[in-house]
Amino acid sequence: MQSLTNTLKKLAGPTQSVPARAHVNIRYARPADADALAVLAQLDSSHPPTGTILVAAAGDELWAAVSLDDGHLVANPFRPSGELAFHLTERARELRRAERRQKRRAAKVWRPAAPVGGSR
Repeated sequence: MQSLTNTLKKLAGPTQSVPARAHVNIRYARPADADALAVLAQLDSSHPPTGTILVAAAGDELWAAVSLDDGHLVANPFRPSGELAFHLTERARELRRAERRQKRRAAKVWRPAAPVGGSR
């Protein structure tokens, strides 16, 4: 049983558990996050998200990021970011839906009601 556990740990690769008091914030990316986004994308063997970006940050470290424009997601494979990436993606969907609703409301043009009866 111990050898199976060791084998699974080797397959999982180097990971770190979430510190007991880790506080993760979901926020919009800032211009100062550009370098951290590039590093995060490199860790995920991908390219950085573009456009409006939501990030999940534990302290000063970005663990995951998603583009609101196209849904492209990157996450740190050396952090327990799987569930966090799911929540980040869900939040991005909520924000995109809200934005579409606002655009539809703004696009509606007020039109006066048709007159009742005819004019004589």
